[in-house]
Amino acid sequence: MSNSEERFKPYASAYLVLINNGEILLLRRFNTGYQDGNYSLVSGHFEGGETAAQCIAREALEEAGIKISIDSLKVVNVVHRLSVDREYFDIFVSANEWAGKIVNMEPDKCDDLKWFKLDALPENLVPEVREALNNIDNGINYSEIGW
Repeated sequence: MSNSEERFKPYASAYLVLINNGEILLLRRFNTGYQDGNYSLVSGHFEGGETAAQCIAREALEEAGIKISIDSLKVVNVVHRLSVDREYFDIFVSANEWAGKIVNMEPDKCDDLKWFKLDALPENLVPEVREALNNIDNGINYSEIGW
């Protein structure tokens, strides 16, 4: 590879798997241009120079108004995903505790934020979220979709 050639750079996103009393926190995407009308998890793209734990702690505060200790986070699944125009590594991180009241901090991007029973998830889940939740439920740490 010559100095003028740039190496391939995938995108990376972190997702918060927040479960409490048999329920999971989901948000419905709105006005984002990606999977609008479908449910997802609190999530976001990595910014340069941050870990998955730092990314999801930042996103939890930005999207749901809660503070999560980075030390309490655990990676529970990774999905390597090929979308129409990008390749992603989606890292799913769980937290068992948080501080603050859960509030929709981005009503311009999310029109519903609520708890769903794990055995009664909505049909309209974002595909990579459905994949990861199925993986977590079945003890699978890594999968690939869209290839």
